[in-house]
Amino acid sequence: MKKLFILLFTLVLAACKPEPKDYVTLSGKITDKSSDSLVIRTRTYSKTIKVNEDGTFSDTLKVETGIHNFYDGKESTSIFLKNGFDLNITLDTKEFDETIKYSGHGAESNNYLAKKALLQEALFKPALFDMEETDFKTKTKEIYNQFSELIGSYENLDSTILTSEKAGIEKLQEGLLGAFKQQQARANKFADLIGKPSPAFEDYENYKGGTTSLADLKGKYVYVDVWATWCGPCIAEIPSLKKLEKQYHGKNIQFVSLSVDDGRGYKADTKEESFALAKEGWKKMIAEKELGGIQILSPNGWQSQFVQGYKISGIPRFILIGPDGNIVTPDAPRPSSEAITKLFGQLGI
Repeated sequence: MKKLFILLFTLVLAACKPEPKDYVTLSGKITDKSSDSLVIRTRTYSKTIKVNEDGTFSDTLKVETGIHNFYDGKESTSIFLKNGFDLNITLDTKEFDETIKYSGHGAESNNYLAKKALLQEALFKPALFDMEETDFKTKTKEIYNQFSELIGSYENLDSTILTSEKAGIEKLQEGLLGAFKQQQARANKFADLIGKPSPAFEDYENYKGGTTSLADLKGKYVYVDVWATWCGPCIAEIPSLKKLEKQYHGKNIQFVSLSVDDGRGYKADTKEESFALAKEGWKKMIAEKELGGIQILSPNGWQSQFVQGYKISGIPRFILIGPDGNIVTPDAPRPSSEAITKLFGQLGI
């Protein structure tokens, strides 16, 4: 009888125990919302979540365990999802990465990812690759230690995240050194251009009106920024470029921003219509971001003589041309790098 009672009691407990959820519950509130929906996406999955007028949202998702992309308008971050999670998210779009916070079941792993993203932004600056190799190796050791300390400060990470993150950290120094070697190889690739006459741009449309040619600028150093409005890393350099222009205003140097916008990202029936839309987008960004210097537009995008002559296959790309029209460096340091002011100083600019 006693055994029967225990069996019945066990069955009752089992019947009362809730079944584990086979979906994710996602809710939260966005301050100063920038769009009326959020998107959760991977290569094989996509879910759009409606955002209410007051910035609140709530929905359920059935997912495969792993990292997903979380989009709010133009901003995005990584989010770790696993069926059974009950996550609440808060963020302010004015400081998206700095303010995103998670609470509820599954929060610790995602708060770790948010902190990791901020650390990456702080440490992985383009100027990192301007160091000498010995200093670079010392710096990457410091970076390794910082990421190791970060993951060590979280005690309850999901095992999936913990395993993959630890493996990534262990490969971090090797991966950074590989990127450094590639950077060095790229510099060697362009070495044969140094000292030679620069490829020219002729009669390129100037944002302020009329046209500009490289020959018009002879007699001064010319620092050229090859960029496009759709290029995130290009846009990230804008504040540093504006600061650099201000610092060297009135000196023996001209700052030229050459856009290769050719219609990418615009839908149009013809190539001409696409380029016209790209031109309007170019003008709009210059006005909105109050860009200085000489702003010109390549009439043939990537196919122009200037872009092809410098073997440009990726942007941003920075070039320094001497007062005599010869190439000082075909792959100059970025505005955000301390190396650029050092170079200017060596040249007496």
